Amino acid sequence: MSKWDLTPLFKNTQELENFTSKTKLNCEKFKAKFEKKLALLNEQDFKNSIENYESLLSDISKIMTYALLVFAKDTKQGAFYAKFDEECTKAQQNLLFFEIEFNELDEKIQDKFIHLSPKYAYYLSNLQKQKAHQLSLKEEEVLLRTSNTGAQAFARLFDESMSAMKFKFKDKLLSEEEILSKLHSANRDERKMAAKSLSKELSRHQHLLTYIYNMIKTDLATSCELRGFDKPEAPRHLDNQITKQSVDALIKASEDSFGLVHEYYRKKREILGFKKLYDYDRYAPLKSGDEIYSFKTSKEIVLKAFNKFSPEFGKIAKMAFKDGWIDAYPSDGKRGGAFSHSGSSDAHPYVLLNHTDQRRDLFTLAHELGHAIHQKLSYSVGYLNSDTPLTTAETASVFCEMLVFDYVKNTLAPKERQALIASKLEDIFATLYRQINFTTFERRIHAHKGEISSDELNKIWLEESAKMFGDSVILNDYYKIWWSYIPHFIHTPFYCYAYSYAQLLVLALFGLYKSGKCENFVEIYTKFLSFGGSKSPKELVLMFGFDIDSDDFWQIGLKEIKELLKEFKEVN
Repeated sequence: MSKWDLTPLFKNTQELENFTSKTKLNCEKFKAKFEKKLALLNEQDFKNSIENYESLLSDISKIMTYALLVFAKDTKQGAFYAKFDEECTKAQQNLLFFEIEFNELDEKIQDKFIHLSPKYAYYLSNLQKQKAHQLSLKEEEVLLRTSNTGAQAFARLFDESMSAMKFKFKDKLLSEEEILSKLHSANRDERKMAAKSLSKELSRHQHLLTYIYNMIKTDLATSCELRGFDKPEAPRHLDNQITKQSVDALIKASEDSFGLVHEYYRKKREILGFKKLYDYDRYAPLKSGDEIYSFKTSKEIVLKAFNKFSPEFGKIAKMAFKDGWIDAYPSDGKRGGAFSHSGSSDAHPYVLLNHTDQRRDLFTLAHELGHAIHQKLSYSVGYLNSDTPLTTAETASVFCEMLVFDYVKNTLAPKERQALIASKLEDIFATLYRQINFTTFERRIHAHKGEISSDELNKIWLEESAKMFGDSVILNDYYKIWWSYIPHFIHTPFYCYAYSYAQLLVLALFGLYKSGKCENFVEIYTKFLSFGGSKSPKELVLMFGFDIDSDDFWQIGLKEIKELLKEFKEVN
């Protein structure tokens, strides 16, 4: 199947409506039963309360999953999404008291409940850390009820606007995903034409896209002020269970190694025979570019690579293809990009793709199926514990890309292998260095007082982008607007460094796997994923003997990049 089957969630809209009404009623009953009574509960009663709380949150998530998938498939279904978003907000309003009331308990009572609830101990301990940034119940209710008209609303407007855009290319009008795929064309004129078309259409909407970004920026600033966060990125670090110092160390290690990017692109320019390399040449294939990776071909490669690593990985991926987990192709009104949504534990994850038969689509498929495998495995620890910090959420996805890369690489002749290594290095640069650029760009934008103009946004974007490329790639003036189509800036500010974190972590893990020094690597790695968010990133990574707080940790992954670059340059 290449289209979603949503019936495991709900067979039809009527079933969705009935389930939503029942969930709202159950949330009201929960509030009536437990509000202002947590301090009086015994061990068993508290256990019942948190299990009930988890079940209700899972039910709300199931409703929103269905609404989100309908909207992602057709962004003209905004009213449908908004209706159930509002219903779920009302349901969740009745649950707000639970976490707030827990954090208002005497610390001895809190510690007793944590000790007597081992399954939820890590979740409750993290909840304690949120106390300093929680508001009163009434204030939290107001923020929840108005969330649909705040940043969430502007994120929806962004999605609808980007999905509606059409980019002129020769005699056709292409979607965002289709025009971006042309940047990988073997034809230099086509790449240049695609870059100009992308920029021209984005420029037509610059006022709107700038306004949306300013509203996201303002909303985050307001939230941080109300919750007592000292920096706009602080809430993300707390959610990711990582310190700003650790992120600073990641950024410094990455920026100090930008020379690897410069070295690669200089070599690529030589191979291509160009006097200068421009922004639209970054993804120029080193072969003819005539390789077609149909969805069927990509599926076969992914299944072989996954099965070679782990029969369990192969089994889950096979289910995804067979049972309607994946919506594969671009269509009118469909959201651009790709994602894997964790779905519901009584159904399965759902993967959105926009497959255009390019080699990069093969790796996108591997990436998103990595997420789906992670999400499926983490169902075992329950809804509250399956919420994985972004710092480890991207690990499975990037690791699965490496599995497919390694599998394909070993089947190719030297020049083909060099072309594939080039493609992988570019993927690594996009996942590591480009995301660092995104993070430093966001830091500057959110540090700007008041609304920021389009011209200033463009200027900062070019300055931060230029750091990565140095003089190895010339960025044209039109490149300055390319910040405006990045969805993470809108949906999840300061998300992007998690990709960088995951990329270096995965390179370290993959190097360990290939070395054979860890005989039960597959078993440990599967357990690592199955823990979901029930343990800290530090604890999880320590399972492999790595210390994420060590200054030397990032160098392990960077060393793997150097080895890959060396292999690329030495191919004859």
